[in-house]
Amino acid sequence: MHDFDAHFMQEAISVAIENLEKGIGGPFGAVVVKDGEIIARCGNSVTSTNDPTAHAEVNAIREACKVLGHFQLDDCTIYSSCEPCPMCLGAIYWARPKALYFAAGRDDAALAGFDDSYIYNQIPLPPFNRALPTFQILQQEGLKPFQKWQAIEAKIEY
Repeated sequence: MHDFDAHFMQEAISVAIENLEKGIGGPFGAVVVKDGEIIARCGNSVTSTNDPTAHAEVNAIREACKVLGHFQLDDCTIYSSCEPCPMCLGAIYWARPKALYFAAGRDDAALAGFDDSYIYNQIPLPPFNRALPTFQILQQEGLKPFQKWQAIEAKIEY
């Protein structure tokens, strides 16, 4: 760990605390850093926006992508006050930063009432064995957008 990593992590933790003090959402904060500068600084806003996807990391990714004018966080680092939940971890992988740092772990979050173990345990199950009733319908019709995508020559790959 470098001093700058500790600095940026402390900033993510500060965002989480500010978030609670302002009543915006849960005790989570994240910052996105590029070239030694914070380009996004966001907290969790699930309860204030009525958006279950408004986790700190997702909010920070959205903000950073707006700042950069791009859908990927090339050469960026994400600092999160807590180990990202499965949704956020997926978003982080899609954003493709160069690194992720977190402070508190998922077990620490569970002790505070934020237990993601249920979702982590559901993800590796085959879709039809998950607790959420899941059904696949119109598979052949569902292939049409992918076929159309593959036929486009001037597309932006991601």
